[in-house]
Amino acid sequence: MSNNTIKWGILGSGWIARKFADALAVAQNCELYAIGSRTQTQADLFANDYPVSRAYGSYEELVQDKDIDVVYIATPHNLHLENTLLALNNGKHVLCEKPMGVNLRETNQMYGVAAEKNLFLMEAMWSRFLPHIIKAKELIDAEVIGDVRLLTATFCIRSENGPQHRHYNIDLCGGTILDIGIYNIFLSLFLFGKPENFSASATLSEQGIDTNCSCSFVYPEQKMSVMYSSFLADPEIVASIHGTKGSIELEHLWFCPGALKLKNKNGNDQIFSFDVKGNGYEFEAEEVAKCLLAGKTQSQLWTPDDSRLLSEMMDKIREQCGVVYPAHDYN
Repeated sequence: MSNNTIKWGILGSGWIARKFADALAVAQNCELYAIGSRTQTQADLFANDYPVSRAYGSYEELVQDKDIDVVYIATPHNLHLENTLLALNNGKHVLCEKPMGVNLRETNQMYGVAAEKNLFLMEAMWSRFLPHIIKAKELIDAEVIGDVRLLTATFCIRSENGPQHRHYNIDLCGGTILDIGIYNIFLSLFLFGKPENFSASATLSEQGIDTNCSCSFVYPEQKMSVMYSSFLADPEIVASIHGTKGSIELEHLWFCPGALKLKNKNGNDQIFSFDVKGNGYEFEAEEVAKCLLAGKTQSQLWTPDDSRLLSEMMDKIREQCGVVYPAHDYN
């Protein structure tokens, strides 16, 4: 760290790595310093598009760079444990793309190593840091919409990819629950906490991954969350919270930066809009920088316990739906 600037290395050079690189360009106290890819050709292609100081043709070279303060893990789900431990064992702080681990065991292992080495580790649940999501939580906690009775949330993408694509490939830990359903589950846990009980059902592919998943969380005082994720259907990606005095609506692509509509029983609707400098990923990057500059190894906004609860609920949902990843769940 120099001049209050956190130097980032990105491990992985795919789509999500590029989204994060775009965000670092506008994130306060952050500098995109290096890229690490599986080949030098891929690293150089990334470097042609972004102002990185160093481009490495292997992940090992990236994490061994002494000038890098923190590594963003931008690889597929099935590699998060391996890649995060590689960075931690080389003394690097880590922001790992969601899901943190494929299961709770992996998540616990990653946080355990981070704690042993006194290093920062956080799951990149970027929606947690978006202004409209934070505002929704504030309105609910202030009982502006009264007693909450129902949350509905959908995240669906009609995926035309083949069976070897990460959406459908069981060896890559495919399926909607970990990939997109995680956002619905996060929202319910963030707003209401751990449910008293739950139910879930899914349609499974020939490989055994969930192509559709519906789950419900039941909370005290007759409160419920109803969530749906799919790779086969493409309804609007919206979320709504309904209370006794009104409701909150999060517009299409609710998990991305956007506006919030507060609807009152008297018909006086209110729109909350928010300024965003980039694509929204800058908010989580700035939280990491803030923590590192303050000498913290955990964020209080998205804690290890938050990630553990999220992993725990996804494990339970997968178990109820019959989704198993042999290379991970049987280890």
